[in-house]
Amino acid sequence: MLEWALDALRDSPQVGEIVVALPDGYDAPEGCIGVRGGAERSHSVRAALAASSGDPILVQDAARPMLTPEIVAACLDGLGDADAAIAAAPVTDTIKEAGGGNVVRTLDRSVLWAVQTPQVFRRAALEAALGQPDEVLAAATDDASLVEAAGGRVRIVPTPASNMKVTTPHDLQIAELLLAEATSTRNAR
Repeated sequence: MLEWALDALRDSPQVGEIVVALPDGYDAPEGCIGVRGGAERSHSVRAALAASSGDPILVQDAARPMLTPEIVAACLDGLGDADAAIAAAPVTDTIKEAGGGNVVRTLDRSVLWAVQTPQVFRRAALEAALGQPDEVLAAATDDASLVEAAGGRVRIVPTPASNMKVTTPHDLQIAELLLAEATSTRNAR
């Protein structure tokens, strides 16, 4: 999955340098700078940020193999004068807030977005967000929420739901089907 995401980054002319946070014992993929990952997601991003020289900074999860150069370009273009721009798909399911096993309320899905990666940041905004204590970083589910909590402006960049995260065995089956289709389309060109 990592190689698929890396291929999209390598095929993106706006991306000048790729830093990959890796577990101990793994070598950096060809053409990439490798750093040791941290205990939590944001710790890994902080380590990669320290090894990079770019601005803006694009953060991508290896668990999202459906990344395309078009999504990369859209997120970079979406940054504008904001502190961050994040890939996101509109929520299509009805979402319920629950407590104690009971529905508390139904949320208005017209204003809800499923956040994805890439997430693009002004370097200074990401450095400030990741400069917080480790326990704050450990509680964050994405880096944009840290920038948002610090008062930064975060823009939504609409992207397809097919830019999915692979978390479960079911997700992996869907991703394999989509990647096989993408491979046959790529090879047909």
